[in-house]
Amino acid sequence: MLIIGGTYTYARVPLGFELAELLNLSRNPYDKIGHFFQGFVPALVAREILIRGHYVRGRNMLRFIVICVVLAISASYELIEWGVAIAIGQGADEFLGTQGYLWDTQSDMFFALIGAITALVLFSQLHDRQIEREESNNKD
Repeated sequence: MLIIGGTYTYARVPLGFELAELLNLSRNPYDKIGHFFQGFVPALVAREILIRGHYVRGRNMLRFIVICVVLAISASYELIEWGVAIAIGQGADEFLGTQGYLWDTQSDMFFALIGAITALVLFSQLHDRQIEREESNNKD
C-alpha cells in the first residue's frame, strides 16, 4: 500500500481513480485504504506483543490498549506528515494527499480506527487459537 502510494503520490494512484468512479466520489480514496491498513496491521502486531508479553489482563483492556496504540501510531504519522508539509512548503497539498479536504487528517485517523476494529473483530479468535496452539507445541 505504501509503496504504491509513494510511487504515484496517494492522490494519483490509478486504483483510487477507479474506486472514485465506481463509488461516485469526488476525490481519490486511495489514501483512506492506506490509512485503513495503517490501523489493521498495527492492531494485529500490538495484540501479539501485548498477549505474548503478558502486559495486559482481560480481553476488554486488551482491545482498548490495542486501539490506543493504533491511534497513537496514526496520530504520530499525521504529525510527521504535517511537519514535512511545513518543511517542504510548496506542494504540501500534493504530498499530504488532502485534495482540498478540510478534515483529511481526522478522517485518516478514523480510517485507522476502523482498520483496528476490523482486525480485532475478524481475527481475535483465530489469533488466540494460533497462540494457544503454538504455546502447547512449545510445552511438548
